[in-house]
Amino acid sequence: MPQCAPLPVTNFCSACSGRNVTQRTRLPFCCLIGRLQIPRLLLLCVTCHAVSASLVHPGLEGAANLLHLFSNRSSQEQGYCEAEARLASSLDFWTLSSENLIAVLPVDPVKENYVRKVKNCIFSIAFPTPLKSRVRLVAVSKEVLEDILDLDLSVAETDDFIQLVSGKKIVFGSIPLAHRYGGHQFGIWADQLGDGRAHLIGIYMNRQGEKWELQLKGSGRTPYSRNGDGRAVLRSSVREFLCSEAMYYLGIPTSRAASLVVSDDEVWRDQFYNGNVMKERGAVVLRVAKSWFRTGSLEILAHYGELDLLRTLLDFIIQEHFPSVDVKEPNRYVDFFSIVVSKTAQLIALWMSVGFAHGVCNTDNFSLLSITIDYGPFGFMEAYNPDFVPNTSDDERRYKIGNQANIGMFNLNKLLQALNPLLDPGQKQLAAQILEGYPVLYYTRFGELFKAKLGLLGEREGDNDLIAFLLHLMEKTEADFTMTFRQLSEITQSQLQELNIPQQFWALKVTSEHELFPAWVSQYLLRLKSNTNDSDSERRRRMMAVNPRYVLKNWMAESAVRKAETNDFSEVYLLQQVLQHPFQKHSAAEKAGYSSPTPSWARDLRVSCSS
Repeated sequence: MPQCAPLPVTNFCSACSGRNVTQRTRLPFCCLIGRLQIPRLLLLCVTCHAVSASLVHPGLEGAANLLHLFSNRSSQEQGYCEAEARLASSLDFWTLSSENLIAVLPVDPVKENYVRKVKNCIFSIAFPTPLKSRVRLVAVSKEVLEDILDLDLSVAETDDFIQLVSGKKIVFGSIPLAHRYGGHQFGIWADQLGDGRAHLIGIYMNRQGEKWELQLKGSGRTPYSRNGDGRAVLRSSVREFLCSEAMYYLGIPTSRAASLVVSDDEVWRDQFYNGNVMKERGAVVLRVAKSWFRTGSLEILAHYGELDLLRTLLDFIIQEHFPSVDVKEPNRYVDFFSIVVSKTAQLIALWMSVGFAHGVCNTDNFSLLSITIDYGPFGFMEAYNPDFVPNTSDDERRYKIGNQANIGMFNLNKLLQALNPLLDPGQKQLAAQILEGYPVLYYTRFGELFKAKLGLLGEREGDNDLIAFLLHLMEKTEADFTMTFRQLSEITQSQLQELNIPQQFWALKVTSEHELFPAWVSQYLLRLKSNTNDSDSERRRRMMAVNPRYVLKNWMAESAVRKAETNDFSEVYLLQQVLQHPFQKHSAAEKAGYSSPTPSWARDLRVSCSS
C-alpha cells in the first residue's frame, strides 16, 4: 500500500454491538490517490420435485445423513431448467437444494440452535422460526419471481408461497443454513458475527442454468444471533425491499428482493440507542443473490488459523463464481484478488454516481462478488455534501459518502490479510501491487461515469476539473445531487447559455446562485462543442438515460413506512412501480413530489443500525 501520514487515533461508537468505546485508526484519504494527478476538488466527491413442508429430524447425525435424506437431482437434470420451460403456477414441482454447498463445505456438527462460538465449519444448520401471528404479503417482485425463480406471479397468491417466504414451509431438498463469518466493524475486528437473523433456505437453478441462493432475512434466531432476537422490523424491511430493487434498475450490482411479508408479532427495538424501546412489527424479506459470501467469510477462517478450510472455501468460490480464474492455477488467489479489487472499485464508483451511501461498509457487509448487500441505514444523498452520513449510529462519520472509496481500500486490505497465509512471498508482493492500483481503477471509473452524467464524449484535458468545478458549486449551494444532474439532462444549451434558469429546473437554479456558475456554464458549453457529430437533443437523450429522475430518498422511504405501519401499503406499491423505471417521468411520481425538493417535515429524518 502507498505510504501514509501518521494515522490519528480516534474513538468510535460501535453500533449494533452496544456502545463499546475503543480506539481505531483511520486511513487518511491521501493514501488512496498516491501519485495520481487528481484535482483537489474532485477528491471531495469520493465521494424439481417438491412436497409440502418437510423438516429435518433433529436426531439425525451429521451433514452426511441430512444430505442423503434430502439429496435430489438438479432441476437441470429433471428438465425443468430448459429455456423453453413455462413458468410454474405452483410450488408443487419447484425445488430448492442445499447440496451444492454442504457437499463441499463443512457444516457445524452441533445441531441445536443456541448462540455459541462456532469453529471449523462454514455453515450451521438452523431452521427459521415461524411467525406466530397472521402473516400478510406486503410486496412481491414480479421480475424476480418470473425471471429468476421461474414462478408465475399468481404463485404469490397461494398459501404455500406465503408459508415459504415467511419461514414456515421448508421446501423438499432444502437444508436451511446460517453462515459463519466475522468482520471488521467500524474499523475494529469484531470476531464472530454470522447470519444472526438470516437463513439460507437453498439454491435454485433456473431455466437459464443460473444458480441463485435464497435467503430469508428476519426469520429468527441462529447460533450467530448474539444478543439479538433474529427478527427484522417492518420499517427496515420495507427499505431493504425497495432499495435493493431500486439499485438493480439503476444498473448497480445488488442482491434482489423477491418478497416482503409482515406479521403482528411483537418485536422490541431501541431505534436510536437512546433508551426509548418501542414495540414494532416483525417482517421477513426473501432476498436472492448469486452468493452471500463476503470478506468476513474469509477473515474468520484466517483469524482462527483454519487454513485448510480457508483454502477449501476459496477454491469453491472461485470454481462457482470466478470462471475466468483457473482453480488449478498456483496464482489463483492472486487472480481472484485482482478481480475483487477491480470490481469493488467499479461498484463504489457506481454508488457515487447516484449519490448512494451504504451506511455500514464493514467487511462483513462487503460481498466477494462485489454486489451491494445488507441494506441497513443506507441513504441517497439529497443536498450534495461529501460529508453526508445516513447512519446516525456512525458517530465519527467513518462511512460518510466521501469516504466510501477509502473504506473500499481498507476492506480490500483486510481481504488481502486474510489471503496472505495462503500466498508465497512473490504472490504477496504481487497482490500488494494490485491493491496499490485500486485508486487508479476507482478514479478511472468515477471519471467515466461522471463524464457520461455530463454528456461528455471522448477524452479531453480538463474534464476532471469540469466535474470537480460543478461539484464544488453544488456543495457550496447545497444543491440537490440527483435533480441537478437530471435537470442538466433536460435543459437545452440555449437555456443554459442565457443563464436564466426556468423555475421548473429548481435544483439547477439553486446551483446557479453561485457567483461562479456563469464561468462553469461557459466552460461546459465550450466542452460540449468538442463532442463530435453530436446534437443538443442527442446529448439530452444520452444524459437522461444515465441520470435518474427518481431515487429512493430517505423521506420517500419514510413516507411509505409510516403508511405501512398503519397497514396502508399503497406507497410501497407506488415506489416499487416508480423505481423500476427511474429514468422515465412518471405522472404519479410527480404528483407525489418524488422529483421535488425535500418536504420540510423530512429535513431532520434519521436512520440507524437498529432494525
